[in-house]
Amino acid sequence: MHRGNWGSFVVALVQTVAYLGLEARKVEVQCQVAPGLPRFSIVGLPDKAVSESRERVQAALSAMGLAMPPKRITINLSPADLPKDGSHFDLPIALALLAAMGVTDAEQLGDWIAVGELSLDGRVVASPGVLIAALHASSEECGLICPVSQGAEAKWASGVPVLAPRDLSSLLGHLKGTQVLAEPERGEVEEAPAVTDLKQVKGQETAKRALEIAAAGGHNLLMIGPPGSGKSLLASCLPGILPELSPSEALEVSMVQSVAGLLEAGRISRSRPFRAPHHSASMAALTGGGLKVRPGEVSLAHLGVLFLDELPEFQRPVLDSLRQPLETGQVDVARANAHVTFPAQVQLIAAMNPCRCGYAGDPAQNCNRYPRCVGDYQGRLSGPLLDRIDLHVEVAAVSAMDMALPPPTEGSEDVARRVAHARRQSQARGVRSNSELEGDSLEAHASPDDEGRALLMRAAEKLRLSARSYTRMLRVARTIADLSGAEQVGRVHIAEALSYRQTIGR
Repeated sequence: MHRGNWGSFVVALVQTVAYLGLEARKVEVQCQVAPGLPRFSIVGLPDKAVSESRERVQAALSAMGLAMPPKRITINLSPADLPKDGSHFDLPIALALLAAMGVTDAEQLGDWIAVGELSLDGRVVASPGVLIAALHASSEECGLICPVSQGAEAKWASGVPVLAPRDLSSLLGHLKGTQVLAEPERGEVEEAPAVTDLKQVKGQETAKRALEIAAAGGHNLLMIGPPGSGKSLLASCLPGILPELSPSEALEVSMVQSVAGLLEAGRISRSRPFRAPHHSASMAALTGGGLKVRPGEVSLAHLGVLFLDELPEFQRPVLDSLRQPLETGQVDVARANAHVTFPAQVQLIAAMNPCRCGYAGDPAQNCNRYPRCVGDYQGRLSGPLLDRIDLHVEVAAVSAMDMALPPPTEGSEDVARRVAHARRQSQARGVRSNSELEGDSLEAHASPDDEGRALLMRAAEKLRLSARSYTRMLRVARTIADLSGAEQVGRVHIAEALSYRQTIGR
């Protein structure tokens, strides 16, 4: 913070940030108090929430017993060409105004960045993105002033001094030395939530095998079966067999949650995200965007699972908007005044019925419009989207006889150990999972032996596999080889990978 006096003009400066995706851009809040008719204006491309800051700031100062000076007050948010949105500008605007009024020492906060919303009674309340601001403060070697409810979140940025006041008056008291704000403690690591165990799934051995392969290699999976066959149950078992996030991965996930306002009490989870949006979700809800450009479900599932149930019921343009994120691992949201990038390295798990009524091919249930019902329903999915799904598996109907069987002896804990072993092998190759192998690395680690290559070539010609399908086939085969403990991909691994390829759309 800086304060200057040029004649009858008083200017004070405070540092804050503007959020652009997961990036924090430095913003200087400049406050000028000058002679003239009383007026309080904010300039520098503020959005509605920032423009309304003047009302909250005036009310907060009034609650402290401070009156606004009867002069012309101008707040400039620099750089002026960078869009500013969010209520976190309240606190730096108030501090700049208090410094210009001479209530606080302007030089005292020169090495601090301030974020936080003000309530009408002067409390400093939570606003999204504090973790992003704390990481920016760490890179700038500054401290951070944030709401007390988000102090634990800010402390995850290592080495950052944090002031977390409950209200504006306690912050001023700390600055004047009349009281001391305690340094907040770092947030806790959440325990893994209870998840469905694979022992609850009776039958469906082929589907469970495909789920294990998907978990071990980070592959996308599509399950096709009639209603009640257990597709959603299988998907709910996936978090229980996936390995925990590493500390760096947990921080990545928490950054997305922070900017979305979903990080509660600074608690960071080591469990992989599992997002299951309804099929009525819009394109902005799924991939991100909107008026203020917020991360969508595909970004909130970063480094975790995006589960889309009733896949063909999603609007086709919405589904096709996933094609780029599934290929590149990020979402680029372009607007006239901003270009924002969110991470989106997700594992897509999808489920669908074979047709609209759900009973195509079922001898016990008659589909009156077969085969047109199947073609119309499955035709809602584009070929390029299906091409990005590595594993296609049919989930058969479960009979009463299957339900009467005792629970399987192998559960999620047993499968999770094999998945973790396969993931460690992937990490030894320099990738998080086999789904990320490409180029020379893919050629070095996933090239099949002669018999496997001959089978793959015949299948590629017969099935007319695209270059993308060919590459994904090799990745799946490498994962199957890892699960079996094989050093090289062989014919048996290629054959199993081919058995999961493209059961629809042909």
